[in-house]
Amino acid sequence: MFDLTALRQAAELIGRHVPPTPQYNWPLLSQRLGCEVWVKHENHTPAGAFKVRGGLLYVHELLGREPRLPGMISATRGNHGISLAMAARQAGVPLKVLVPQGNSTEKNAAMRACGAEVIEHGEDFDTARKQAAELARQSGWHFVPALHPDLIRGVATYALELFEAAPPLRRVYVPIGMGSGICGLIRVRDLLGLDCEIVGVVSSAADAYAQSFEQGRIVCTETADTFADGMACRMPAAEALEIIAKGAARIVRVDDGEIRRAIVALHEDTHNTAEGAGAAALAAAIQERALNAGNALPSCSAAPTSIAVCWRGYWLATRGVPTDVCDASKAEGCLLNQETSPSPQAIPVWPAQRHTRARPAQRAPARRRPGHRSTDR
Repeated sequence: MFDLTALRQAAELIGRHVPPTPQYNWPLLSQRLGCEVWVKHENHTPAGAFKVRGGLLYVHELLGREPRLPGMISATRGNHGISLAMAARQAGVPLKVLVPQGNSTEKNAAMRACGAEVIEHGEDFDTARKQAAELARQSGWHFVPALHPDLIRGVATYALELFEAAPPLRRVYVPIGMGSGICGLIRVRDLLGLDCEIVGVVSSAADAYAQSFEQGRIVCTETADTFADGMACRMPAAEALEIIAKGAARIVRVDDGEIRRAIVALHEDTHNTAEGAGAAALAAAIQERALNAGNALPSCSAAPTSIAVCWRGYWLATRGVPTDVCDASKAEGCLLNQETSPSPQAIPVWPAQRHTRARPAQRAPARRRPGHRSTDR
């Protein structure tokens, strides 16, 4: 797919436009989950999500191959389209983006604000994607897929930042839409030779990737009915599934109720507001709290378990927490009703953080798989 040199070259290019995002160890989140938790804040990019990294690299590489590009067409539920719109505006290339009917008005507005033409078509993402491919064929414009090696290499730069800045991690939870984020994480983990589980997260109402992972073949679903639209995928990509099947430990399903409660938890513990897909990783980590709190592998039993929650990002914090989220927090057994607040003496003034440009000598040595040889030459 790509080597470490190509990844660092991508990071240098993307870094001209998107500064490295922080990863914080939030004390209240760590107490909630019973282990050391690091959150990678991709919601701090200019697009509010990690996708902008892939869009920038994809358009840069595309123009190198096709300097007289007439225009681009793609399909999205939001973040992919926003990333392409930002990159296309910078490059001066026209862009049309197809979205399903009833798509997020805020994300549609964001794409239009960046100069993209937004076209609503079909009832879901996969229907819009098919129409986008047909329009590209008819017009001669370039069709931008939801998954491509350049998109994966671009978004993989957030994984490079995380692994080189955080302490050695036992496992990382990452939501799955079309798969670029988890594929990038798996590739970077393998390039660095780290002993770290990658755990995918899907909506229980849009679990095509989970079913495909479990059955070892592409399984499509009839619907993807979840408010976490960034994970609303019915038709997995074969190339992504191949990478996930080889490199992920498992795929965890979370329902909309768990995602809503995770949105509330993130707001309570970090003062960040997440969209549904952005909170899904935390929902999965909460679901596996017992595993993270007490079942570290023997090789790392001398140290506390450290996990990371990869945040796809959110769009507008001003959207606030939905009313049903607030109502859900009143339910019996809700995490917010539990006694989780530590004493004032136990809370640092500011959450611990790791700067992404830290020198390797300043970090504890990462666990590497036996026999691994570095590819960074």
